[in-house]
Formats: sequence, C-alpha cells, structure tokens
Amino acid sequence: MLKSGLIIGGLTLLLATLFGFLFPLCVPCLALALGAGAGYLAGQFEKPGETRRAAGVGAGAGAIAGVGALIGHVVGGLINAVITGPEGSAQLLEQLGIDVGNTSGNPVAFYGGALAVGCCFGVLDIALMAGLGAVGGLLWYQMTGKNQVGGMPAAPGM
Repeated sequence: MLKSGLIIGGLTLLLATLFGFLFPLCVPCLALALGAGAGYLAGQFEKPGETRRAAGVGAGAGAIAGVGALIGHVVGGLINAVITGPEGSAQLLEQLGIDVGNTSGNPVAFYGGALAVGCCFGVLDIALMAGLGAVGGLLWYQMTGKNQVGGMPAAPGM
C-alpha cells in the first residue's frame, strides 16, 4: 500500500503542480484516474486474498497518493497567484465581465485565499483518490486476484 501510494503520489505531485498552475479544475479529474491506478497497483504489489482487504489496501494507497495531489494543488495555485498577482487577477475578472470593485487592495487576503482554495481542492482530491483507490483494488481483485493461488475460489456457476 505504501509503495504504490508513494509511486503514484510522486506522479500525482508532478501532474497536480503542473495542472494546478495551468488548469486547476483539471486536477480532480486526474485524481480519479490516478486514484484507481494507485488502488490497482496496491493490489498488484500486496495481492490481498479477499475482496474487503483489496478495497482497504486500494483506499489506503489512494489516500497516500492523494497527499501528492494536495501538495501539488497548493504549490501550483500559489505559483499561479504569485505570477498573476492581485491586480492581474482583478483585471482578468473584469475582462470576463465580473465587477470586482476595489478588492485588489489586500494582497494578504488574495494569497491567503489562493492557499485556502488549494487546500480545499487538495482535500477533495484525497477523498476522490481514496474512493477510487478502493475501486481500483476491487478491480484488481476481480480481474486477477481471485484467480491466483491462495485467492478465494469463484462461486459455482460464475
């Protein structure tokens, strides 16, 4: 679980930093695929012998990998906030037709908001990756785990 979580977590960290900087709303979509991948990989490494154990191992690996998404989201969002700045962000919103008034005067609130949004999305990513990690672990069990030596035999008629 730890091994697959760290492998996928490192990949997630890199991708979440890149996409958190360019397209922050795409990171939860990445979390879906990478969480399932972490769960499947955890099943491949640990080879749990029953369905419940496969789901638990997958969820743990997905949650560990989700920490990489959290860190990547925060880092990418803060890099974007530093490059854009409060004034640039206000100009962008005004070009989109959103009246922001005089909100660009407090940089502490701007950078604090960028940090808070990154953390909120990161926590969402952890939850998504843990859930999809459980699904990935179950997929591993259904595809290869139950057919291995020591695995649970298939029910008659299946």
